Amino acid sequence: MPPISYDGLPRASASSVGVDPDRLIAFLDEVKAAGLDLHGFMLYRHGHVVAEGWTWPVDPNEPRVLHSMAKSFTGCAIGLAIDEGLLRLDDRLVTFFPDDVPADADPRLSDMTVEHLLTMRTGHASNTSGSVWRGIDTSWIAEFFKIPLAYAPGTEYVYTSAASYMLSALINRVTGQTLHDYLKPRLFEPLAIHNETWDIGPDGVNPGGNGLTAPVSAALKLAVLHGQNGVWEGRQILPAAWVEAATRPQGGPDSRYGYHWMMKPGGAFSALGVFVQMAAVYREHGATLVVVGGMKNSAEIIPFIERYFPAAFGGGGTPEADARLEARLASMAERPLLVSACAAPADSTRVFAMAENGLGVKQLSFDFRAGVLTFELTDNQATHRLSVGIDDWLPGNTSMPGRALHHGYEFHNAQIVAGARWLNAQTLEMTWIYPQTAFRDRVVCVFEGDGVSFARTVNVNSAEREQAVLVSTTQS
Repeated sequence: MPPISYDGLPRASASSVGVDPDRLIAFLDEVKAAGLDLHGFMLYRHGHVVAEGWTWPVDPNEPRVLHSMAKSFTGCAIGLAIDEGLLRLDDRLVTFFPDDVPADADPRLSDMTVEHLLTMRTGHASNTSGSVWRGIDTSWIAEFFKIPLAYAPGTEYVYTSAASYMLSALINRVTGQTLHDYLKPRLFEPLAIHNETWDIGPDGVNPGGNGLTAPVSAALKLAVLHGQNGVWEGRQILPAAWVEAATRPQGGPDSRYGYHWMMKPGGAFSALGVFVQMAAVYREHGATLVVVGGMKNSAEIIPFIERYFPAAFGGGGTPEADARLEARLASMAERPLLVSACAAPADSTRVFAMAENGLGVKQLSFDFRAGVLTFELTDNQATHRLSVGIDDWLPGNTSMPGRALHHGYEFHNAQIVAGARWLNAQTLEMTWIYPQTAFRDRVVCVFEGDGVSFARTVNVNSAEREQAVLVSTTQS
């Protein structure tokens, strides 16, 4: 049974609003044939969700790490603060943080404005990813002002999450609230966005470029809001002039970036997050497309999107075609089988002391009982436990370490679905799916004699996708 989304949005058939169901089927089929890891898909047109599908075990009602789609929410806060007279586009950043500016700062730093942050024209040479700052427990505001300037602010577009962080910090300064608290009554509640959280950095600031976890429908609602010029259910949520400015190119004739929105061909625009979290607005067609996945980058799926959208809005379709689409979308939720290549060994408990390693892992424990593996990893911090189905999938929660494989995120009590199969009598393959994220870990354990090796990889990451193989020294 496919999951049902309780986002409060009305539903309609694709053909009833001029969307060709067979084109949507072809889009999904081609994406699958290309081996792309699509986790979720929503299409909205003329006031209705007309198609949605979710790859098992994704639940559309559960929050998901949206990565840099958070930036488009942050842009809303700046637009609202400007409308309330708390900020101006030409306000200079340093005037809000005089105590954080180094004494030997580049003189050009004093020219950096709110608008430069919004348009990613800070003067920095490269991106400062959230994955970098998540490992720093001192002030990120101070870190921002340490970044050298390669260009005069306002001249060169260089995408960087550091700019969005400082916009969030500005909201703290001018409102006395975090970005999330400021947006809650102004944006999240009017759009009926619930079950969302936003990380807090060491300055007490939400990282405006990332760190937002919310149901995928939150991104759809935000995009629809912008496609409707800031109006939601007859109420002006965002100033229309702000939405118009935010969703057109800013900063020069060759720009493809607005105020924390990316411009697309044909007048479309989108919110983007790493590993393919995307909400694309086709305003002239009254349509919004959302996809989420676990892919290396959006360039993998964009050719398929551009082939079928906005072409799919050309009309056509019958009730029979709508039924075919519903069946195709439901098939996304089919649970993959786990089948061992040999009989499972007898129930046992095996505990291994691990050789010295850079991950600080001291011990691995494997307890096989009645088709369930209780796996424990002990490192310098704690013992981390996970229940894993053998030839089956088990849902649960875990704090298994893995920051380096997961774009700098350290998950605590995170949802996980874990299953395992025996590839041969000595080799156990575990799959750990984190359904609220883009990540899926593959762990291969080879038991030879009295020892074990432990190899862990991940489907996508901004850095290395595999850890150094761990090997044991003794078994007890």
